Amino acid sequence: MNKILKIILLVALGAFVLMQFIRPEKNESGYESVAFFEAETKPSVEMAALLKTHCYDCHSDHTIYPWYAEIAPASYWLKDHIDNGKKHFNVSAWESYSAKKKDHKLDELIEFVEDGEMPLDSYTWLHGELPKEDADKLIQWVQVLRLRYQKEISELAK
Repeated sequence: MNKILKIILLVALGAFVLMQFIRPEKNESGYESVAFFEAETKPSVEMAALLKTHCYDCHSDHTIYPWYAEIAPASYWLKDHIDNGKKHFNVSAWESYSAKKKDHKLDELIEFVEDGEMPLDSYTWLHGELPKEDADKLIQWVQVLRLRYQKEISELAK
């Protein structure tokens, strides 16, 4: 039994070392990937800072990676986390969304923030909570944005 345990540990150690050399692709196209979103939605300086601090790392093509992103398996976990976040809401793809899709994404954002589902617990463990005051400001800003897209949708329906 002791010999089998040693073999398993050596194989696990070998896999861990090998993982350090096989890196997942990074999500670093540059801050300009959010330019269209910011140009269209016109966040205040304060709101733009909030988005940059709490949202863009997982919901855009521009991630600022923490130090632990260089260590596997954390690098793989982060890639999966970012890919999943972008699948649900990606400000870098905002230009390609219809007004109806934009409104729907914003509605989901409100729902997830109000229900405490965003930011994820796994994010807040390392980066801290989104302060309630900031969450309220984000929701208010998004509610105003939704009015614009709802108006656009109703005008298209005429």
